[in-house]
Amino acid sequence: MTLALNPKHSRPLDVHRWSEHPRVREVTEKIWELGAFQPYRNPAGRGPKPKRRFKDQLHVLVLDLYVAWKTDPTLSIGVRMRRGGWKTNSRYNALHLSNVIPELVHALEQEGLIVLSKGSYSGPNSRGNRTSRIISARPLQEMFEGVQVPVQYLEAPAEQELVVLRDAEGKDIEYEDTPEIVRTRDHLRSYNELLWSTFIDCPGLEDPRVEIDITDGPLAGTTKLLPVGGRDFCVRRVFSRSSWRLNGRLYGGWWQQLPKAYRRQIHIDDSPTVEVDFRGLHVAILSKEKGVLLEGDPYDVGALAFPEECEDQRSLLKLLVLTAINASNENAAFSSFRSTHPTGHPAKKLTNDQLRYALGLFVRKHPQLEDCLCSDQGIRLMFEDSEIAFNLVCHLYQDGIVVLPIHDSFIVQSQHLDRLLGFMDDTTTYLTGTPFPTTIERGEIFPDPLYDEVLPGQRERTQGYHDRYETFLNRDSWKEGIY
Repeated sequence: MTLALNPKHSRPLDVHRWSEHPRVREVTEKIWELGAFQPYRNPAGRGPKPKRRFKDQLHVLVLDLYVAWKTDPTLSIGVRMRRGGWKTNSRYNALHLSNVIPELVHALEQEGLIVLSKGSYSGPNSRGNRTSRIISARPLQEMFEGVQVPVQYLEAPAEQELVVLRDAEGKDIEYEDTPEIVRTRDHLRSYNELLWSTFIDCPGLEDPRVEIDITDGPLAGTTKLLPVGGRDFCVRRVFSRSSWRLNGRLYGGWWQQLPKAYRRQIHIDDSPTVEVDFRGLHVAILSKEKGVLLEGDPYDVGALAFPEECEDQRSLLKLLVLTAINASNENAAFSSFRSTHPTGHPAKKLTNDQLRYALGLFVRKHPQLEDCLCSDQGIRLMFEDSEIAFNLVCHLYQDGIVVLPIHDSFIVQSQHLDRLLGFMDDTTTYLTGTPFPTTIERGEIFPDPLYDEVLPGQRERTQGYHDRYETFLNRDSWKEGIY
C-alpha cells in the first residue's frame, strides 16, 4: 500500500545523485522499457542532442526515489516542474539535467510508479509557495525491495559544486572562478574524499538514523528522520548575499544536525571522539575588534537574566545574545528568539521588556558590545568563523586527520585532541592575532554522567553498527554488486 504523500515532509531532489551499482541500474532499465518512456527511447525530432541521455536523467530520479524510500518511506521529494526551470549548463547542475525532467516525472506517474502532488504559487516570496512533490508508489517500492543495496554505500556525490554563492533570497547564483575559488574547491574535494573513505557512525544506533524533534517553522511539533553514517553527504562552503565576504561556512555533514547527546556517540573508524568548541566565538571576535579581550565565561552575568522558571539561564542568554547579533533590530531579535522555542516553553512567553532586561545585564558586563547588538553582524561574523574552520580543516586533513566541523566546534578522534587544540590556537592567532578560549565537550573517552547525560546503551556497539562496519570494510564488493 502506498503511503499518503505529505507535501510538508519532503526534501529537494538531489540533482547530483548517481550510482552505477548493477542492482540499482536494473530498476531504471525495467522502467525505461515501459510504454510511457517510448518517446524518449527514440528522441529524433526532440531538438538538439541533450548533454545527458534521457535514460540517465531518469536514473537520477529513480535513484533518488530509492534513497528517499530507504531513508524514510514517508519522505517525499520536491521537483521543479516549470518548463524552463532547469539550467543545463549551471555549475550547480553537474549531471546536466534538463527540462525533460518534468516530462519524465509525468511518465512515472502515468505508469503508476509515483504519486505526484502539484506545487503551489501564492506570489513572490510567499511562504505558501512550494515545488511539486513526488513519492514512490507501491509498484515502484516492490522493485526497490529487490535491490537491497545500503544507501550509505552508493557512490559519493563527487561531481557536486563545492563552492556555492547565494543571493539575498538564498538562491544559488552563477559566478566566475578565481584562483582562490579553485584552491578552495580543490581543498574541499580532497577533504570530502577523506571523509568518504572513513567510517563515521554511532555505535549505539541499531538503525542508521535518528528521530529529531522540529521546534520551529511550519513543521514545529513534528519529527524528522536524520540518516546517520555512510557517504550520502557532501561538505560544501556556502557564501551569502552575493558576497564572498559573508557567511562561507561549511555545510552538508549529517553530524551538524545531530543532537549533542548523539554527537558524543560518534566514532571515527570505530574509535571514540571528542568535541571541542570555541567559547563565545562571535562575542570574542567582536570584543577583540573593540580592543577588549574577553576573560572567563562571557554569558555569566552574575544574576538571573530571566524569571526563575526558565531553566539553563546561560544557554538562554547565549541564544538571546547571538540572536540579537544576527538581527537588524530589537523587535526582530525578540520575535526570532521566541520562535525558536516550542509551545509551552517558558521562554516562549517572555515579553520584550524581560528580554531587554536580559540583554541589559549582558551589556553591563560587556559595554564595548552594546552597539554590536541588533546590527545585523551575524552574517559577517559567520564569514570570520568560517575562515577559522576552513583553515583548521585544511591543516588537519592534509595530515590525514578526520575532523568534523560544526561551525565553531570540531570533532576528532580522541587521540588527536592535543593536535586539534594546538591548531585551534594557531589558526585563531594567525587570522586574528590572538588565540580564543576553547571548551572540551567530552565524548565517550571522558565518561562523566553529570556532564555527559549518558544515553542507555551508549557505550555498547549494537549489531546494526557491527553490520554497517563490516559492510564498510567490504565496500568495494558492495560497489561491484557481489553482495
